[in-house]
Amino acid sequence: MKFNTMMLKNLLFTALFLPSMGFGQGIIYPETKKTDVSDTYFGVNVPDPYRWLEDDNSPETAEWVNKENEVTYKYLSQIPFRDTLKSRMEALWNYPKFTSLYKAGHRYFYFKNMGLQNQPVLYFMPGLNYVPMLYFDPNKLSDDGTVSLQQISAGKKGDYMAFMVAKAGSDWNEIRIKEVSSTKTLPEVISWVKFSGIAWKDSGFYYSRYEPKTKSSRNEYHKIYYHRLKTEQLTDSLIWEDKQHPLRNFSASTTADERFLIIAGSESTSGNSITIQDLDKKSKPVTIVDKFDNDFELVGSNGDEVYFVTNYKAPKKRLIAINPSQPAEANWKVIIPEKNEILLKVSIAKNNLIVHYMKDASSHLYIYNFKGQTEAEIPLGNFGTVSDINCSPNDSLVFFSFTTFTSPEVIHRFNMNTRTLYTQFPAKLPYNPEEYETTQVFYTTKDQTKIPMFLVHKKGLVLTPETPTLLFGYGGFDISKMPEFKPERMVFLEQGGLFAMANLRGGGEYGEAWHKAGTKLKKQNVFDDFIAAAEYLIAKKYTSPSKLAISGRSNGGLLVGATMLQRPDLFKAAVPVVGVLDMLRYHKFTIGWSWATDYGTSDNEEEFKALYKYSPLHNVKTGVNYPATLITTGDHDDRVVPSHSFKFAATLQEKYKGTNPVLIRIDTNAGHGSGKPTSKLINEQADIFSFLFYQLGMKY
Repeated sequence: MKFNTMMLKNLLFTALFLPSMGFGQGIIYPETKKTDVSDTYFGVNVPDPYRWLEDDNSPETAEWVNKENEVTYKYLSQIPFRDTLKSRMEALWNYPKFTSLYKAGHRYFYFKNMGLQNQPVLYFMPGLNYVPMLYFDPNKLSDDGTVSLQQISAGKKGDYMAFMVAKAGSDWNEIRIKEVSSTKTLPEVISWVKFSGIAWKDSGFYYSRYEPKTKSSRNEYHKIYYHRLKTEQLTDSLIWEDKQHPLRNFSASTTADERFLIIAGSESTSGNSITIQDLDKKSKPVTIVDKFDNDFELVGSNGDEVYFVTNYKAPKKRLIAINPSQPAEANWKVIIPEKNEILLKVSIAKNNLIVHYMKDASSHLYIYNFKGQTEAEIPLGNFGTVSDINCSPNDSLVFFSFTTFTSPEVIHRFNMNTRTLYTQFPAKLPYNPEEYETTQVFYTTKDQTKIPMFLVHKKGLVLTPETPTLLFGYGGFDISKMPEFKPERMVFLEQGGLFAMANLRGGGEYGEAWHKAGTKLKKQNVFDDFIAAAEYLIAKKYTSPSKLAISGRSNGGLLVGATMLQRPDLFKAAVPVVGVLDMLRYHKFTIGWSWATDYGTSDNEEEFKALYKYSPLHNVKTGVNYPATLITTGDHDDRVVPSHSFKFAATLQEKYKGTNPVLIRIDTNAGHGSGKPTSKLINEQADIFSFLFYQLGMKY
């Protein structure tokens, strides 16, 4: 055996560093101040000694963040293959990435990242046969790549384009406008924008915003305004508000012909009201739906009718048409009735409907006519996801992306006239995706519900109890976890790892009943489903507890936090990413109140009891050997505020006396994840997978 410096570094790390740092007792964690703070919920006193960490702008919290990061980065820096793994991850990330084409007027726009650019660059073509030209490079908006474009939108003439800009991954946006032909940026800047679309009408657009105040404050009194081009924001017209209900959000959309304005109101992450105004006839707004029990997603218009995909009286969704001049439900038309598959999206192209269905968490794409009859299926590969469908009622071309677990977004163009499929931007990858395979299995959970799970690994890999395995899940907010490509996972798969993704209740994979079965008092079903996935993998001898890690982000971070505490015997390592971990106070920050339809709140006695029983922050026990844990968050996360992760880490470090590390990695100048620059993504994922590789006994 050839002896080299890398082998020496491995030996030194194992012999000298890991007996102290790799084993939990040897890590010297920062001393986190405890205060005498508590709350009483329905006669139950609940201490909250780390409440002071909720102030993420205080110097004291900043000092704690720095000390925690010092410990974490000291540990990670000693992993001998960390730099090598990061180099390979950079190589796997370094391929051209495209978005689907978006037509504005006669021009086509799309985003492209050459490989390792921090932010994708906006290009345009005067026509499909023209050479692409650079239109706007957001990388020039900041030195570190932390300013991103979140959305672009042009009116039907395509003369002007509005785009949203976000800093440091924040949900707060600014809207700016460019003249398309000259690329000149107009002087006005639209501020205090959050959870908004850009809906054009004539020489301006509708958008949503809050009134100026502290950006970490509770988000209240959302309003819709109309901005006319080449005017100051102060002169914008207030279009819609609700003074009696401060926690309602409102978004504006217009149909492709800009005839109809649709105002959708919401009180949570699911369910919305619908108000329609015929702008051409200058009629008064007509409220079609005034409750928030069901989803109504705008598709577009056809003549005097406006089309919506809805789960009203159809848990797996259907397509309906509503004439605003005859708004009564008795006059609604069902265009595509509910089916066994889940109806995800409908688009209008060349007098036809492009219909996207999901079956067992994979995409199927069809062409329908306006009578609701199927005309053809657009051929796709197995186990993949369609996204970014762009088309218009008067155009024969449909653009969309298709991705799998082992291949990134491939941009396709479908011609409605010839019914032919063409690859607009083929993937050029630094590896061969044909070397990997994806299968789907079904297992039964605690209450005998059948749950689907994807398994991804190298072809020919024999799965044994020694197979390093990463189990991923989400299970919430009616969100369906379909096949998705993540370049960092390829590092894991290359080294003989097994990636598993379970489609848990709480998501939208099988309709509203599936979603509701994982909410509020039934939230424990989600954790039981995830635990059953781990038990299945172990029972099948595909892996074993010493080789099994779990990961999830946001609501998935809650999933990981809850299951690692409930069944620590099943897992070797756990990575909760930007997780919702304090279930008694989550609704008191920024937009957290809107998650109550999934979680319930501690203000309700019955819901408090359920939340308190699984809330990760409140269920850390002393003397339990929990899995090796790497908590990650961003110091500018204004969706799931970082105090969730701060308080959970402090509590786990205080009470845990086992043999595994408990670390928190706090990314500075970063938010919940959207718009994060490539450099930060690679650094974060290199640290996560270095941690996982070491804990699972893998080498690189």
